[in-house]
Amino acid sequence: MDQLRAIRYFIKVVETGSFTKAASTFNVPPSSLSRRVVDLEKSLGATLLKRTTRLVKLTEVGQIYYNDVQQIVNQLEQSHETVRSYQTTPMGRLSISSMVSFGDKILLPLLDEFNALYPEIILDVSFSDELSTLGRDDVDIAIRGGYAPNERVLAIKLMGNEFIPVASPGYLQQHGVPSHAMELKHHNGLYFKTPLGPTPWLCKVDEQWHDVSGPAVVISNNGAWLSKKACNGEGILMSTRWALAPYLESGELQELKFEHQLAVTQNSNMAIYLLYQKQRYLVPKVKAAVDFLVQKIKVEAD
Repeated sequence: MDQLRAIRYFIKVVETGSFTKAASTFNVPPSSLSRRVVDLEKSLGATLLKRTTRLVKLTEVGQIYYNDVQQIVNQLEQSHETVRSYQTTPMGRLSISSMVSFGDKILLPLLDEFNALYPEIILDVSFSDELSTLGRDDVDIAIRGGYAPNERVLAIKLMGNEFIPVASPGYLQQHGVPSHAMELKHHNGLYFKTPLGPTPWLCKVDEQWHDVSGPAVVISNNGAWLSKKACNGEGILMSTRWALAPYLESGELQELKFEHQLAVTQNSNMAIYLLYQKQRYLVPKVKAAVDFLVQKIKVEAD
C-alpha cells in the first residue's frame, strides 16, 4: 500500500466530508479511494472514520491521527516546494490574508507595485478581520493587528496600531468639546466591531482602568463607513491613526486630546504584524513578498 497516498486521501475525505468529493479532487473512482482508506485503517488497526449514508465523521482516534498527519503532510509539501523553488525566479500563487481596512488603504496599492516587479507571481489576496492560523489555513503571509502571536510563526512589526478618538467639527459645535475623558460617556459613539465584539473606550486614571464608552449609535466592522458617519457629525469614533490620516489632514475630522490617553485595550503593545512560517521564507515568492512589504511599510511608518 502507498501509505502516503492513502493518508492524502484520508485527509481530503475529512476536509470535504465526502468520499465522492475527495475522489473528484484526485480524479480517481470513489471506490478506489475508499479501498485505500480502508487499507490504511487496517494497517493501523483502528477505525478512523464513522460512515453513514449522509455523513463521514472522524472517530476520536481518527481526530488525533488527522491532527498529526495533517501537520506532517503540510510540512512535507512545504519542504518539497522549498527544494523545487530553491534559487529560482519568484513565481506561482502567493496567498496573502490581511485585515480589511489595512488591506484597502495600505496593502492593495503596494501590491500593484509588487505585481509589476514580479509578474510571474499570482496574487491570491483575501481580506478578513478573523485570525488565520498559518499552519492550518492555506495562507503564505498574514497581516494582523493586535499583539505578537504565540503560534510558531515569525512576526515582524510593521507599524504601530494606536487608536485615537476623533469627531467632526460639526459634531463638536453641536454637542460641545469634551474636556475630560470621563465626559465621553455622554457622547454618541461609533464603534468598530472586531471578532471579539465592539472596541470599548478605555482610559487609565490613578492607576485604574475606566470604561468611558458613550451610548452606541452605530456598530460595524466597516471602518470606511464608520469614518463617513463621523464626518457627517453622527458621533465620536475611535479608530487607528493610520486609517484616519486622510480625514485629519483634510480637516473633516479632528483628534480629541485628553490628559488621560484613550485606548481600546489595557494592553499597550498593540501593533500591526506581518506573519509567516520560518521555513516558507526559503521559497522565493514568499521571500520576495516579505522583503518588499517590510521595506515599503516600515519606511512609510517611520
